[in-house]
Amino acid sequence: MLTRIFPFLAWFKKYSLEALRVDAVSGLTVALVLIPQSMAYAQLAGLPPYYGLYASFIPPMVAALFGSSRQLATGPVAVVSLMTSASLEPLATAGGEGFIAYAILMALMVGVFQFTLGVLRLGLVVNFLSHPVVNGFTNAAAIIIATSQLSKMFGVSVDNEAHHYETIIKVVKAAMHYTHWPTFFMGAFAFAIMYGLKRVAPKIPNVLVAVAVTTLISWGIGFDFNTKTDLATIESPEAQELVSKFNSAVGETAPLAEKRAQAVAVLDDLKQKKDRIAVLDAERDVNVIATQIEVLRLETRIYKEKIRDLLFEGVKDPEGKMKFYPVKQAPEGLETDGRIWRIKVGNNPINTDKLTMIGGGEVVGAIPKGLPKFSMPKIDLKVILKIFPFAAIISLLGFMEAISIAKAMAAKTGQRLDPNQELIGQGLANILGSFSNGYPVSGSFSRSAVNLQAGALTGLSSVFTSTAVLITLMFFTPLLYFLPQSVLAAVIMMAVIGLINVAGFMHAWKAKWYDGAISILSFIFTLVFAPHLDKGIMIGVVLSLGVFLYNSMRPKVASLSRHEDEALRDSAAFGLKQCEFIDMVRFDGPLFFANASYLEDKITERLMTKKNLKHIVIVCNGINDIDASGEETLSLLVDRTRSGGVDISFSGVNETVMNVFKNTHLLEKIGTDHIYSTMEKAVCSVYDQTHTDNREDMCPLQTVCRLA
Repeated sequence: MLTRIFPFLAWFKKYSLEALRVDAVSGLTVALVLIPQSMAYAQLAGLPPYYGLYASFIPPMVAALFGSSRQLATGPVAVVSLMTSASLEPLATAGGEGFIAYAILMALMVGVFQFTLGVLRLGLVVNFLSHPVVNGFTNAAAIIIATSQLSKMFGVSVDNEAHHYETIIKVVKAAMHYTHWPTFFMGAFAFAIMYGLKRVAPKIPNVLVAVAVTTLISWGIGFDFNTKTDLATIESPEAQELVSKFNSAVGETAPLAEKRAQAVAVLDDLKQKKDRIAVLDAERDVNVIATQIEVLRLETRIYKEKIRDLLFEGVKDPEGKMKFYPVKQAPEGLETDGRIWRIKVGNNPINTDKLTMIGGGEVVGAIPKGLPKFSMPKIDLKVILKIFPFAAIISLLGFMEAISIAKAMAAKTGQRLDPNQELIGQGLANILGSFSNGYPVSGSFSRSAVNLQAGALTGLSSVFTSTAVLITLMFFTPLLYFLPQSVLAAVIMMAVIGLINVAGFMHAWKAKWYDGAISILSFIFTLVFAPHLDKGIMIGVVLSLGVFLYNSMRPKVASLSRHEDEALRDSAAFGLKQCEFIDMVRFDGPLFFANASYLEDKITERLMTKKNLKHIVIVCNGINDIDASGEETLSLLVDRTRSGGVDISFSGVNETVMNVFKNTHLLEKIGTDHIYSTMEKAVCSVYDQTHTDNREDMCPLQTVCRLA
């Protein structure tokens, strides 16, 4: 009982100091990969990079302690990070306080959902996400993740559009207008280091080496080169006018947003009073204010894009003060500093006395030293209702990723897995992670592979991983200040390459063409609807369920004949003749309300077309279950066929179906002498009855007879 509640107690049976040493080395090795990866994935999730460290502090340890896999490495992963960002962007600005609060609440919701499924032993619910759907989604997500990092690789800033492909088009246009080449080369260099070490020396933590080398270079060359200045030092009337208009538009938006909130409160109050005329007036006021806000936001967006497109050259005047001129417009005789400068603009008004001019590349910047503040996430019922569908999808996707990885490792280690216990472990990891400002996490394929290769024997390796992250948060965060953002982008792009699996489409198509089609359609719709990734998944699930229902409603109904291997097989599939007097009808699937009439139609069709038919044998080997509708249909078929002069029998009836026959007295109507245990016994018995006065030169049920 104790090991069921605390699975980790089973680790210590025959545990030794040598095993402890191996687990410690494995855990530290995983931590070397986790620390930079987690920061990159937090950035992908729309959070400040250090929130990745917060999500890597408690969850790996908790998931290992209460899960069933001893080698699964839990923490931030690419797909879940992307889903978190895509789910929350419509609700708040990425990186803002509201967005961070929603991400932490999302972790709690994901954890509760997973934990509940685990406790109720409902791990099988993940089967609604079929393999073709997951393959299509994963391939699309890999492309979306990789392309989402292009802006950081080129050192450009753009606002997100309604669709991901529109955002990428804007990134490409911005990169054609201006690319910060040091940023690009830094990311490309990190990519080269990771790829090279992976090929040449796979045991070396390539991510850590790339991060360490590029951070040192960034610190040495002053990669992060920004300066504060006054708007008056920018010698461009156009820039000054745009900044003024941008500030004005942003400044007018805030009072209108407050006014709309008041109008909505009034509307809610009037709805409770059920004053219809007043409600219509209030709705009009809310809509007018909302339209005004949208106009201002559009203007703000336009001004922001124009400001970002402005490029300047820096010139020192005789007094040593920096002045900024549009590119190639500096006065003759003045020497520029060789940099291209841009005005830093975000969603808040620009401080005209101390605006930031960007002259270098973006770095991670200051990371709060010490542990995160432990607290219960703020519960907001309205927000919970809005993001619950996304939390459910993230829960299922995250668990599917984790359990798939765990199963792959269990196949090598021979360990027994319990999917429901794994759900409990992942759920607790997300719940407790939310208390330490973490966002949703799951099992990582790459880090789990590192853990397994390093020889991890128990989940204690993940405890050592969490300890390493704890030490980093306490003492080493200042070392990460100069880490270039483009390097984190390269880390993400390198990680998701492994998610691309084109062979998965071909494999699904070879299995069943419709599985391949579902996989391809899931891929296409996920790409088209991005960043609304849930739509791609839901379309895939609906298609899978649709195909399942269609196949269930139209199972295969085959007439059997003798094959060369002496078995009775589908005559149509193998080009075999059918017996004139006996029809062995095999029904492949459970007989229930949705397909009972289909069997009836197929039997009626045979009665109409086969004029010499004397006996029908329904082969029940494929009928594993039957409901009341199915039983009623069989009862009607027995009456109809026998009243028409054609007898009917059944073979291969299993226990479940036979119990229904007995309980409904259908067995009495059929007759026990018309129930055969095997097809061969049915053929032998029925053949003598039907061929006494009707002779065939060669009966297809006795001899192989192919169609001419």
